[in-house]
Amino acid sequence: MNSESLSAPTPRTLVIASRESRLAMWQAEHVQAALHKLYPSCDVKIVGMTTRGDQILDRTLSKVGGKGLFVKELEQALAEGRADLAVHSLKDVPMELPEGFALTAIMEREDPRDAFVSNDYDSLAALPPGSVVGTSSLRRESMIRARYPHLDVKPLRGNLDTRLGKLDRGDYAAIILAAAGLKRLGLGARIRALLEPADSLPAAGQGALGIEIRADRADMAAWLAPLHDDATAKAVEAERMVSRALGGSCSVPLAAYAQWHDGRLALRGTIATPDASRVLAAEGEAAPATVADAVALGREVADALIAQGALEIVRALSEAAADEASAPNTPPAGKSGTDGSGGAEPDGTGAR
Repeated sequence: MNSESLSAPTPRTLVIASRESRLAMWQAEHVQAALHKLYPSCDVKIVGMTTRGDQILDRTLSKVGGKGLFVKELEQALAEGRADLAVHSLKDVPMELPEGFALTAIMEREDPRDAFVSNDYDSLAALPPGSVVGTSSLRRESMIRARYPHLDVKPLRGNLDTRLGKLDRGDYAAIILAAAGLKRLGLGARIRALLEPADSLPAAGQGALGIEIRADRADMAAWLAPLHDDATAKAVEAERMVSRALGGSCSVPLAAYAQWHDGRLALRGTIATPDASRVLAAEGEAAPATVADAVALGREVADALIAQGALEIVRALSEAAADEASAPNTPPAGKSGTDGSGGAEPDGTGAR
């Protein structure tokens, strides 16, 4: 936590807007407990909401609006004054916030890695040819196709409990989820193996929680400042810059992950086609003193990917997604949804 001064008047009541999935509520309760610790006399309430992203489970997110579907209702509550802050899995937050909103605090990161979950096998390498692997993420899908072309990758939608239920029912031989969501809900024992970043590069912001407020709420920004973790913020803002520069969306297999080593931030970014026929990678390193410096590192890595032809991949996938979305009565394709977790599951809110 940031040690910034708590000189602003103590808040009397704070209302947190949250999605209603079990993982999203855990995250909201985590923030609630932190605020209670900071402001013992404050009444911190949670208002649960069902977002459009939670309601649409029969189509891929790239066809119905992408990551923004998990935050719009929460932002509406902020705009109308029904809530003071909204808690998000940062992986599910669009790279550009609507005007009038601000991401004011980024909390210390949980494990950002992907997790292999199976009842019968210990790793992706142990799966027999033709085994069905479930994922909600195009990023993970392309990674699996590149390294294990003999496996059958299928889309996996629903909140964390729903996804695990589908695995237990035998619909999949294995599923890939965000380790952070499983650990936060005390389900770490379900993890058979953790996928290291070298094998499955995490999505931008994976494992981190972000707190959104109205941009005109200077009082809220001051109250939330102690929850902000500077090291995590620099890392994830560098990652998000890669995605922002490439127009990252749930229709693009894009990954960006930054790690600290001896005061330096090492950032790696990748982009691929869903079938993994083309995979581009770039990396950079810096010692960012400010978030702006970290963002500059993200821009550097993004530019290196662009020089290799990343925008050609983005353009082709965006056009394909637009054609698919405009096609009448098109059944769900064998693609996945956003790269986060939550009802259709963004990482912190639904546990991708």
